[in-house]
Amino acid sequence: MDNIDNKPQPEKKSPKRKKGWLIAGGALLLIVLGAAAWALPYFTTKAPHEAMLYMKLGTPLEEVGDSLRAKLGDEYTDRVMSLLRLTKANLSVRHGAFKIEEGESAWALMRHLRSGPTTPIRVTFNNVRTKGELSRRLTARLMMDSTQMRQALDNDTLCQRYGMDTTSIVTMFLPDTYMFEWDISPEALLNAMHTYYNKFWTDANLNKAKAIGLTPQQVATLASIVDEETAKADEKPMVARLYLNRLERGIKLQADPTVKFALGDFTIRRITNAMLQVESPYNTYRVTGLPPGPIRLPEKATLEAVLNAPQHDYIFMCAREDFSGYHNFATTNAEHEANARRYHQALNERGIK
Repeated sequence: MDNIDNKPQPEKKSPKRKKGWLIAGGALLLIVLGAAAWALPYFTTKAPHEAMLYMKLGTPLEEVGDSLRAKLGDEYTDRVMSLLRLTKANLSVRHGAFKIEEGESAWALMRHLRSGPTTPIRVTFNNVRTKGELSRRLTARLMMDSTQMRQALDNDTLCQRYGMDTTSIVTMFLPDTYMFEWDISPEALLNAMHTYYNKFWTDANLNKAKAIGLTPQQVATLASIVDEETAKADEKPMVARLYLNRLERGIKLQADPTVKFALGDFTIRRITNAMLQVESPYNTYRVTGLPPGPIRLPEKATLEAVLNAPQHDYIFMCAREDFSGYHNFATTNAEHEANARRYHQALNERGIK
């Protein structure tokens, strides 16, 4: 029988060894607490308000710091820049717009700038009449300037890629709100607009255009005249059919807004006989058929009004004498002359020349 006293006993730690472990543990705790104390400000320093940071390809880190400092102040910027330097961030390969949210920590922004997504820029345009105006509206919030965009719109070779010329290219721009990268190129923007354009011009809409004998570009040109003639959505289909009737019968459109466009003066309130004589392919009092391009960017709803214009026999229209914005329609010249007399009398009474 084994003697119980011969069993091995557990080794007892010496007081010195225990003290060593306590010292090591304390040192580790101090290191952890020190690291936490050092790191805490980088997590607790927050962006004081929302801001947008724009970076071109190759932007130096110092320039990024200058932009941040101007927008968000010294303390926040110093924290972000320290982290970027500590992590050896190479921001020269990053480009675009970066939205900084209010309350975003310095640590979170460092990670965002290093590898986070860019922020698309909202671009809205409507009530645009000319290429120059379109170029300015498109580029107001983008990196490219209006001259670059205008050059693209005037580039024959580039326009031909989309089956357009330098006049009809503007019909590709349907007024709406779009999202673009801040540093998008003119060609990339044109490609994007062509995609949106094709989404509108479905087979169904192409067939409707064909049924009324117009190309998509001609539909846009007619719609631009309709948009200038009336702001009343419920009247636009009527006006569209009136002009379609005139086109089908070979009658000059005689649309006053085309005279304003030809003269380059959209403030004119009363068209005079002298104005009707202006030599221009856009003056539909002198030329038969549609002008060579739109006199403004038509709304999508107006394109639909042209494509779905209801049947009627009217070929004349004149603004109502009550200045309601609506029109009186007529099928004969005699009816039209009577409508015109009432309107001109109302103009005279108000002293509008």
